[in-house]
Amino acid sequence: MYTVSESMKDYLQPGKYIDFETDIVSQKSEQLKLNCLDRINLIEQTYTFVRDEIKHSWDAQDKRVTVTASDVLREGVGICFAKANLLAALLRANEIPAGICYQRLTLGDTPDTGYCVHALNAVFVEEIMRWVRLDARGNKPGVCAGFSLEQEYLAFTVRREYCEIDYPEIYAEPVPITMEVLEKSMDALDMYLYGLPDKLPQII
Repeated sequence: MYTVSESMKDYLQPGKYIDFETDIVSQKSEQLKLNCLDRINLIEQTYTFVRDEIKHSWDAQDKRVTVTASDVLREGVGICFAKANLLAALLRANEIPAGICYQRLTLGDTPDTGYCVHALNAVFVEEIMRWVRLDARGNKPGVCAGFSLEQEYLAFTVRREYCEIDYPEIYAEPVPITMEVLEKSMDALDMYLYGLPDKLPQII
């Protein structure tokens, strides 16, 4: 993994989608910090909140489309692109550097179902001086992501024989193509089936 931005400060900044300066996000970040023992515990509790308490749109069969971190927190639902914005926002609000990563996965179990881009997060853990990827998509039968500093427990394992990709970049802001699909969609379920990008654009 490597950071796209050369400055760690970029992974601490608010933005259009990672809008942690909004009241709803800043208040939630303060609430999450209250009972945490240390920074690592805060990272874990924040991750667990987004993974477990924010529903994944497809799993919940919820048509609402959320985009920004504040949208997701207010509505309590979102696809991976939106949930990644929220996790990054809540961590940054507590001065923990966080970015967004991507995978290219088959939409179903096999390549004939097509492909989609999946979003997850990376957080810089100062105590071990490295980035750790976390996937807050939400667990379900067959998907079991978790928090660990020793080993990744992501929602999906990339199968290279199926041309799936673990993109190595850590972005300070979500890739525009992922936000564009959210902003133009009115039905999250239809978007999930037919509107998701199937790959990231090449970095030039």
